[in-house]
Amino acid sequence: MNAINGAVNVLFDLALKPLELLGREFALLVVSGVFGIGALVAFKHISWQRGIRQTKDKIKGHMIAIRIYQDDLVVVMRSTANVLTRILQYLGLNFGPFVPLALPFVFVVAQMVTRYGFEPLAVHEPSRVAQMLPGQGTLVRIEFAPEHAARAGELELMLPTGVEALSPLARIPSRGLAFQEIAATEAGLHELELRLADGTSESKLLAAGDVDAPLLQPERVRSIWLSFMWPAEDRFPPDSPFSRVSFHYPDGELAWLPDGAGGIVITFILASMVFGFAMLKPLGVEI
Repeated sequence: MNAINGAVNVLFDLALKPLELLGREFALLVVSGVFGIGALVAFKHISWQRGIRQTKDKIKGHMIAIRIYQDDLVVVMRSTANVLTRILQYLGLNFGPFVPLALPFVFVVAQMVTRYGFEPLAVHEPSRVAQMLPGQGTLVRIEFAPEHAARAGELELMLPTGVEALSPLARIPSRGLAFQEIAATEAGLHELELRLADGTSESKLLAAGDVDAPLLQPERVRSIWLSFMWPAEDRFPPDSPFSRVSFHYPDGELAWLPDGAGGIVITFILASMVFGFAMLKPLGVEI
């Protein structure tokens, strides 16, 4: 999975570089449109187009029968049942082909979110850090796999130069959790080290200030399924005691589109649908 994500990262680096010359907003819309049209072409070839067309015609026919024979209760009830049956058939014919499109959708959306959904943490003056109140920093949450929950009691979080602790490391072995609040005092791409008593060590990258980090993700995970969503860093090994390390990045700002990861997802879905629907008739696709 790490190799796949790495290859996809390189591919998008090459594809997005010229588009980003006109702005991240333009790049996001172009990628959304290309995906929407590409998904439509794929849908045309993997769906039963004739069946969809016939099912839609049968639904229309039963609706006409209800209209014409509205005084005949038997005909109306039979036609209504047929309409509901055909609607279920229509949904099945459309939903089935969309299932194999879910994987490329996740890959592309993950790239858009990690590239445009977040901004690096703010950098604070060291003198200011000493005066910060609880909750004003960034909370790092460390989750252990259930079978390694007790090892949370031996965790040490090693902070690099440029990152200061605002609180002691709170360990909850009974739940396999640990927390620490931190603040960045220097710009850069910092590496938080998670170290256990037996020498086991993992890390999580943290970007702060004006740093050249094209992909940002607030989580590093062990799950292969969640790793589809977070391609910027390798997932933890399958036998790692760590399940997830996470913190909150500020929302990335887009000039005239919704900000943050949620805004990226909404924009991507809506833009791909608009481009797709615009090409329904030119491509001759039944949907």
